[in-house]
Amino acid sequence: MKDFKDFSICYDAQEMLKKAENDGVETVWDRHEKQQPQCGYCELGLSCRICSMGPCRIDPFGEGPQKGVCGADADIMVARNLARMVAAGSASHSDHGRDLVEVLYKVGCGKAQGYEIRDVEKLTNLAKEYNVYEDNISIQELAKKLALAMMEDFGMKKERITLINRAPAKRIELWEKLKVIPRGIDRETTETMHRTHMGVDNDYVSLLLQSVRNSLSDGYGGSMIGTEVSDIIFGTPKPAMSTVNLGVLKEDHVNILVHGHNPVVSEMVYLAVTDPEMIAYARTKGAEGINLAGLCCTGNELMMRKQIPMAGNHLMTELVMITGVVEAIIVDYQCIMPSLVDVAKCYHTKLFSTSDKAKFPNVKHVEFSPETAKEKAYTIIKEAIDNFTNRKKQKVKIPVFPVKTMTGFSVEAILDALGGSLDPLIDAIKAGKIKGAVGVVGCNNPKIKHDYGHVELIKRLIENDILVLTTGCANVAAGKAGLQIPEAKELAGPGLKEICNSLGIPPSLHVGSCVDNSRILVIACALAKALNVDISDLPLAGAAPEWYSEKAVAIGFYVMASGIFTVLGVMPPILGSKNITELALKGLNDVFKASFAVEPDPIKASEIIIEHIKQKRVALGLPI
Repeated sequence: MKDFKDFSICYDAQEMLKKAENDGVETVWDRHEKQQPQCGYCELGLSCRICSMGPCRIDPFGEGPQKGVCGADADIMVARNLARMVAAGSASHSDHGRDLVEVLYKVGCGKAQGYEIRDVEKLTNLAKEYNVYEDNISIQELAKKLALAMMEDFGMKKERITLINRAPAKRIELWEKLKVIPRGIDRETTETMHRTHMGVDNDYVSLLLQSVRNSLSDGYGGSMIGTEVSDIIFGTPKPAMSTVNLGVLKEDHVNILVHGHNPVVSEMVYLAVTDPEMIAYARTKGAEGINLAGLCCTGNELMMRKQIPMAGNHLMTELVMITGVVEAIIVDYQCIMPSLVDVAKCYHTKLFSTSDKAKFPNVKHVEFSPETAKEKAYTIIKEAIDNFTNRKKQKVKIPVFPVKTMTGFSVEAILDALGGSLDPLIDAIKAGKIKGAVGVVGCNNPKIKHDYGHVELIKRLIENDILVLTTGCANVAAGKAGLQIPEAKELAGPGLKEICNSLGIPPSLHVGSCVDNSRILVIACALAKALNVDISDLPLAGAAPEWYSEKAVAIGFYVMASGIFTVLGVMPPILGSKNITELALKGLNDVFKASFAVEPDPIKASEIIIEHIKQKRVALGLPI
């Protein structure tokens, strides 16, 4: 008999796993088990299929091949594979940012049905940052000018991307010396793919430096643009309460979930489900109303701005359908497992794809564009309502009641809570009431017990007076565990508890979706500038306890390159190269004044991070 507590710390997940087994439904954990043992060459980064002379592998024990057919050794092979992960991750987040810039442009042209400018102040400030602001110009025209300027960041007209200038001078000087300032978002991804073609860049150090430049084009380019433009179009988040876990689903309502990463889709879905006419139509089908909930980062986007509840994170996306009450899941792109199609067949759930970049076999495709998104959203919602009558009562089980969580901590919201200045935060850090801050980010991975890595790490950090900022799937884990409500201050150390009590905030702050890691960068840059130090001097760290995606590799690179020590819970595929492993774990300190550590045990990971923060405080002459 399986003990489902070995798979997840969450009761709702455990109950749905039991139901999945009874219903004969395969889940991600079942498929992970069937893949064992996974390929050792791939885990070490010692396999290559870049060209048709291969696929090649290198024997880590030195008894078999030590070079690929082209002559690539372990260093080259691992570096090329890692660089391509960074390129794919950077492309994913940056393409998300590009989609939002295109919407902004069409808003400026008056061609985006249902979309508008909701944060005029941020639009104005960004226009000034991009040097395109003009007096006596309409909001629409300003949006168009800013969008065009941002589009140039994706190309090769500039010497450097614009928002890289938000970094402190000392960090920019270091990047200039290392020649890793990104010149264009798309340019760096294209160059990485070119360099990793067989017979181009065969120096592992050179490949890794280009990987850094590529990642910075995401962190200070595509992702940062994505966050800023989302705020302009959909509104800058402010702190508010919402709810989280499978208990947010309602047995007497039409349940519609949005899943993916692009708020362009979810914004129009929200508009449709809140329309009184659609609610009235749902009642004609026997439902009490329409219940919208989120999954993964599209859910985070809606929760941050609309307080729409979150049903779950990455490893909950199959389990949510097993409740038997989900009429429709509307997906856009990223982190959408192909298996959702098979699970949906076991229940009455309908899946709808909306992006031309992300299509699924046997799934109805209703393509969204800024010009037609509103109309298409209404079409999907009507079909979802019609599907309510197909629900099978004998398959229904909602295992938990929802729990409260606090969301909406944009950079602006954090500054507002501090009275408009970083000085109170700086004073709290200097006094030791807050020892430091850690960004706990990333996805879920069945290699790590679901949500255990996130929750246990956050608990131990906050009890040691370390403020935590979370993004992506980590938000759901922390929210379900009760760590993102003001009452969670009781779990914090005395200093952090005092600060949380005075500001009315939790010790773990919901900062947004995974694109919104850029918010953490903005805060880190602002702190460094205020203190006239480099980011690497600050008592900061990053952690991705349960990461799985190529996006996470890109994030890890740009966080480290910014000077922030980063702890991973899952080993990246680099152990096949002794040189690259030593560089990642130690040598990068000599280059970027930050490095990586890998520790799957969140308790041990917390000890590593706490010690790191102590060392940074000592170097700054602060009490520990």
